[in-house]
Amino acid sequence: MAEKKNTSAFNAEERAAMKEHAAEVRRSKKSTPEDDVQAVLDKIAAMPDADRALAERIHRVITTAAPELAPKLWYGMPAYYQNGKNVVFFQDAAKFKARYATLGFNDAAQLDDGTFWPTSFALTYDLTQADEKRIAELVKRAAGEAS
Repeated sequence: MAEKKNTSAFNAEERAAMKEHAAEVRRSKKSTPEDDVQAVLDKIAAMPDADRALAERIHRVITTAAPELAPKLWYGMPAYYQNGKNVVFFQDAAKFKARYATLGFNDAAQLDDGTFWPTSFALTYDLTQADEKRIAELVKRAAGEAS
C-alpha cells in the first residue's frame, strides 16, 4: 500500500495553530477577560523552560507598559488586544521549531514610521534591561501612547 503524501500547503505546526485559533474563537464567545488572561498564563506555563522564562518576561513588560491591552490567545500564542484587535503577540521558538522567539506587531499597532517599519523582532533568551526598555517603548507606541 502506497504511503499517503501530504499535499497540504501548511505544515503540521501551521495546521495545529489554525486548529488552536478555531478553538479560541469558539471559546471566546463565552469567555470573560479573566478567562482570557488565564488562558494566556496557562499557555505560557506549558511552554518549554527557556521559552516560558522569556514569555513571562515579555508578558510582564507588555502588561506593565500598556495595561490597557487585554491578554488573549491568538493562534495559540499570547497576544495583547485593544478594541478587539490584536496589537502585539509573542511567538515562542518551539511553536514553529524556530531558532528564536518572535515579538510581533499587527496592523492595529500604531508603529507607522515613514514608508516602512519593522513589524516583528527576533528575541533571544539573553534579553537585557535595555532590550526590555525598548520593548516597553514599542508596546506603548503600538497602543497609541506617546513615549
